[in-house]
Amino acid sequence: MELRFPSYYDKILLAIAVSLGGGSVIGVVTDVEFRLGLLAGALLATVFVYDAIFRNPPQSTPRARHAAIVWHLFLLMLVLPSLL
Repeated sequence: MELRFPSYYDKILLAIAVSLGGGSVIGVVTDVEFRLGLLAGALLATVFVYDAIFRNPPQSTPRARHAAIVWHLFLLMLVLPSLL
């Protein structure tokens, strides 16, 4: 697997951080209430989250799928005794 930096998802994370940070800065520097600036940043960040999760989700490899299955089985073994 070749790693490219920054990848698409790195750019998405950066866009989310910039959106939230920009909204916060607008709320502090301008006459806009801090909560409204943060809300605007959060709404903009939601667009990036939607794009990353629903429009362009990451493609999992067989190795990642196996790791997820093993992890969930491990969690089940931890939780099951407390349920019985």
